Amino acid sequence: MDCGSAFPGLLRGSFIPPEPIRDLRDLTRYRKSLTDERVRQVQRLQKFLEGANIKLASVASNVMGVSGRAMLEALMAGSTDPQVLSELAKGRLRKKLPELKKALEGRFRSHHGFMVAEILTHLDFLDEAIERVSQGVSNRIFAFSRKVELMDLVPGINQRVAEGVLSEMGIDMNCFPSHRHAASWTGLCPGNNEGAGKRKSGKTRKGNPWLRRYLIEASWAAVQKRGTYLSALYYRLVPRRGKKKAIVAVAHAILVMIFHILKDQVPYRELGSDYFNKLNAAYVQRHHVKRLESLGFKVILEPLSEAA
Repeated sequence: MDCGSAFPGLLRGSFIPPEPIRDLRDLTRYRKSLTDERVRQVQRLQKFLEGANIKLASVASNVMGVSGRAMLEALMAGSTDPQVLSELAKGRLRKKLPELKKALEGRFRSHHGFMVAEILTHLDFLDEAIERVSQGVSNRIFAFSRKVELMDLVPGINQRVAEGVLSEMGIDMNCFPSHRHAASWTGLCPGNNEGAGKRKSGKTRKGNPWLRRYLIEASWAAVQKRGTYLSALYYRLVPRRGKKKAIVAVAHAILVMIFHILKDQVPYRELGSDYFNKLNAAYVQRHHVKRLESLGFKVILEPLSEAA
């Protein structure tokens, strides 16, 4: 991989991966664009149904699921009886039949049926296109399947995110002198804005927007998995930094993990949710003792080995 003779050129956009990675990148970016368009069409469908006073999205978690699609097909066919429509619910949605019946009491006319049919046709087209492009990605990612499997072990990263990350970062991490340079290129490091002795906004710099999106998406998924290092990192930072900055910090941590996984070909090793407590046990001890003393307790600490 030709990375150029100097790293500053890499930050200016001269990072040119080999042809297989460039082809893979074209496919993953196009798939992401199709997926974004599909999300917009589903939102448009929900908004249109709201205009007809059909509150299906308030009851069903997925309007385009099996139950939701069956109800939409029935509405387009001219059936507007809430009782009949609600009986089309399947699975766990049947537990919400009273709420579903009320949500389907709308003013659905032939005009609405025409518009819903057009939106569903567009969604079907997008689903087919996404499937074809995904097949193209699968055909080209096969040569890098081992690297994808290693990335897939990181909490929050699934097959699709791993494919996108690999297409953006490439397979040769020697292009980056260190993981810090990779974070800078991605735009997941704090900005450096200081002048006249004053430190101004430290917002993250501009970088690779596609890779950043994949990592932020992985971060939101990772923090939902309790008992992991990434989840502990997020909940450690949220009280002081807020949710958005904490998520960016988690994305940065995932990027560092991916960098070393791709560079050293080593599998992910979970540090555990108690990593930070073990890292500075003395501070944690003083903190909790102080909290208990502030509540009026006298605290005497005794190691478990001696207590036994």
